[in-house]
Amino acid sequence: MRQLLLLRHAKSSWDDPSLPDHARPLNARGKRAAMAMAGVMQGLGLAPDIVLVSSARRTLQTLEALTPLPDSPMVEPLDDLYLAPWSRLLEVLRQAPVTARSLLLIGHNPGLHDLALSLAGPAGMAGKAPGTQRLADGYPTGALAEFAVASAWSGLQPGGGRLVRFVAPNDLPEMAA
Repeated sequence: MRQLLLLRHAKSSWDDPSLPDHARPLNARGKRAAMAMAGVMQGLGLAPDIVLVSSARRTLQTLEALTPLPDSPMVEPLDDLYLAPWSRLLEVLRQAPVTARSLLLIGHNPGLHDLALSLAGPAGMAGKAPGTQRLADGYPTGALAEFAVASAWSGLQPGGGRLVRFVAPNDLPEMAA
């Protein structure tokens, strides 16, 4: 069984309207949320072998807040993940090395949300995994979906993931303030 982690970048800043979208950094709340999600990942023992991350500044800063990750995974920033639709994200996942047991993809909406819904499929979204209804309602910034995947990465298909959990920063007590 393989593990797929889908993390949406944390909340970004709109303070400087002259910045291109790709260059927008995290805002203060986003930095706090990313650090809180790092704690969640650590507490759950989530340790990816490979991290695929969009080359956008906000996704790279989200990854930075997660570090150090256990076992020093291979990190691959990819321009192709920037605002990619779910079908492109799925293509990228299918190219992951067969030896990878756990994969973390850090990206953007709406592609990430659409990918999560596609992987879970209608039957999975009707299930009882923690956060299923929350995922159905949307994919907030900083949210993490964990999927169990039975197939090889190359065979990953819509409906090919079982949602294990979905956690958003607003679910965490430290983000309630």
